[in-house]
Amino acid sequence: MSASRPISITEQQNPRTRRLDAMGIDEFLTTMNDEDAGVADAVRAQIPQIARAVELVVSALHGGGRLIYQGAGTSGRLGVLDASECPPTFGTDPAQIIGVLAGGREAMFAAVERAEDSDELAVADLVALGLDERDVVVGIAASGRTPYVLGGLDYARRVGAATVSLACNTGAEISRHADVAIEIDNGPEVLTGSTRLKAGTSQKLVLNMISTAAMVRLGKVYGNLMVDVRPTNEKLVDRAARIVQAATDCDRATAERALAAAGNHAKTAIVSILCGIDAAAARERLSVAQGFVRDAIDGERPSPLSSTAHH
Repeated sequence: MSASRPISITEQQNPRTRRLDAMGIDEFLTTMNDEDAGVADAVRAQIPQIARAVELVVSALHGGGRLIYQGAGTSGRLGVLDASECPPTFGTDPAQIIGVLAGGREAMFAAVERAEDSDELAVADLVALGLDERDVVVGIAASGRTPYVLGGLDYARRVGAATVSLACNTGAEISRHADVAIEIDNGPEVLTGSTRLKAGTSQKLVLNMISTAAMVRLGKVYGNLMVDVRPTNEKLVDRAARIVQAATDCDRATAERALAAAGNHAKTAIVSILCGIDAAAARERLSVAQGFVRDAIDGERPSPLSSTAHH
């Protein structure tokens, strides 16, 4: 008889919650909150690996490639969520950062049985995207052994794409299938095996870090302002004006006039105001500075790298 597989961290019982069903609501919520409090520290322990992942993402995007998140269930949904938030936040092309979920769009809202067990499906999904060596694939699997994610990472490596794995188990199987392995040890879940809890929270934190840090390094941010925001609704139109005001210390009317002249592009409006030039000249400065507002204002070309993209 073969030895059984060791129980992974995400499947172990949490000794602090063995009486979960007998707890009062306040005790239960306090216990859950106490468990959640350790997630940020677990993520912090992997910052060196997360930084390496950011470098791969910056290099891929700078070189005309794409960031592709691939996962199943909660892990895959979190990838789709992060990808979908990049265009309005950072002005990225929707085709530049993509979330691929086992089972497709339907699986975003309901479980698609056995989709996560198919490595062939993962390959088909990446082939459909035309994956090539310029891209980076981030495989997300709380368990660290999801066949769909393993299949995707293996195919990505075969075509020469960069690969990152994100798991919530130490010694995870997917770690051996990626160039950079991120392993978050959150300890056992409050509800045994429910990886939408601490595991999901830690994955969301890591994806936030990867995409936000990469966008900063690619010039999508000036100071701590979202200067490439797309003002596609009333809230974002107001935010764009406030961003221009904050960056230039101008009044609201000046910000709105500059935005109108710049086609509602906050970056252009900021450079226009701070340099005392029109929108066309501001666009030219930004083009020379490869989109970096600070370099455009200083009138310098970005150093190799204002981002880490030349790794």
